[in-house]
Amino acid sequence: MCGRVQTDAMKSYGQYCPIARASEVFAERWTPLIVRNIFLGCETFSAIHAGAPGIPRSLLRQRLSLLEQIGVVARVAKPHGRGSHYLLTEAGQELWDVCDALGRWGTRWLEAARWHLDPYVVLWSFTQGAQAERLPAGHVTVQLDFVDQPLKNRHFWLVLDHGDMELCVRDPGFAPDVVVSAETEAFARWFMGQLSWAEVLRDGKVSIHGQRGLARAFPSWTDRSRYAALEGAMSAQRRRRVGAGA
Repeated sequence: MCGRVQTDAMKSYGQYCPIARASEVFAERWTPLIVRNIFLGCETFSAIHAGAPGIPRSLLRQRLSLLEQIGVVARVAKPHGRGSHYLLTEAGQELWDVCDALGRWGTRWLEAARWHLDPYVVLWSFTQGAQAERLPAGHVTVQLDFVDQPLKNRHFWLVLDHGDMELCVRDPGFAPDVVVSAETEAFARWFMGQLSWAEVLRDGKVSIHGQRGLARAFPSWTDRSRYAALEGAMSAQRRRRVGAGA
């Protein structure tokens, strides 16, 4: 059962209303993303942090501690070795349902602007959706170059090894088997579900070179955004509205 805990880290509205009380938890900056990351399988501190770029590590510790106190997150000792991992409790699973509903609402009513389309976050999500049975056997390295980004945020690598995929922000030292060059917005909107892979290739917004079989299979390695189907429907609806008003 979710504990009834009030701490200095939680600012209270001072209202009995359950919406107000729940908002004291949910509306804390970063909390929904932490819940999202744990739901997606990021069980270690480092994995949760990797999926929330920009959060100070000290603040992440504070948020995780608070979520543990109120019964949203459970910290469990690793069965082997030192350390622990984080899991959503029953209360945490229900809070994820709130996050998921917010995601659907955001898809329906809020258009993503260019400043929302961070290539690192898109690629992190790409790795989270990777399906082991679709990945090529053996060791494969993919280099991704986002041609419109500043140099420090331009180059990324995906290292695949027998069903695992790792995102690297520094050159891992392996010769790439596939090279993807992309405009950030086009690649992001493909992953979001607003554009098809054929469209971004045809328009020259994305190009892919390397071993033919790997290059052809690349977009099938992962499930796109959880909201891709809804994003596609909403994007088509917006295009129809623009066309009708032209």
